[in-house]
Amino acid sequence: MAGSPAAPDLKDLKEPANAVFPQVEFPAHQAQLGMAFYKGAMFPEKYRNGFFVASHGSWNRIKASGAHVDFVPVNADGTAGKPEVFASGWLDATGIYKGRPVDVAPMKDGSLLISADYVGAIYRVT
Repeated sequence: MAGSPAAPDLKDLKEPANAVFPQVEFPAHQAQLGMAFYKGAMFPEKYRNGFFVASHGSWNRIKASGAHVDFVPVNADGTAGKPEVFASGWLDATGIYKGRPVDVAPMKDGSLLISADYVGAIYRVT
């Protein structure tokens, strides 16, 4: 959206008539690749009926960002709530990637699989 944190340089751009704006915005260059809705019961109630998003991570930023999994709650009226980091640790304090999440997959038992292509691993969160 013009003028938002995702596009501050467009702050003077006139919004198009009848535009439909996103309910959730993520920082540029984090490459949100995979997402899945969570219907399981293994995690606390606040995670039910929301969705997880894999943030692969930046490749062209001076300071690396991303490399985590966000959770976005969905409100009773169907609107999206504020995203929060659900799982991190794949990007260390010096900007070195230890993994890069690609996708998420809820399992029948309620656990969540997270694939990370940088290390060729699949993590299971319970």
